[in-house]
Amino acid sequence: QVQLVESGGGLVQPGGSLRLSCAASGSIFSVNSMGWHRQAPGKPRELVATITSGGSTNYADSVKGRFTISRVNAKNTVYLQMNSLEPEDTAVYYCYAQIKVGTSRSYYNYWGQGTQVTVSS
Repeated sequence: QVQLVESGGGLVQPGGSLRLSCAASGSIFSVNSMGWHRQAPGKPRELVATITSGGSTNYADSVKGRFTISRVNAKNTVYLQMNSLEPEDTAVYYCYAQIKVGTSRSYYNYWGQGTQVTVSS
């Protein structure tokens, strides 16, 4: 069984910063891509950023230059540093990881429970 546990959300003023963390644990054989999605009220879930096991990154246009994704492979942990936050960044942020468990031949997507980020003055 695999669990993804997120932390770091909260309330921040416009222009402020937050750092989200997501740690995967359980019967993990290998982790491929990791990343973050978000969902604002009344809107579909959207991709925020992804990072491969080799460190290649991809960002949504709306966060380029403001957000930075990173990971520590030895800890199966992914981070999202969010700077210059805007009210439009308000959403529930979900981490995901492509994980191969000990007895599987394939990678499957696992999701965290979500953490609320609110940007407001």
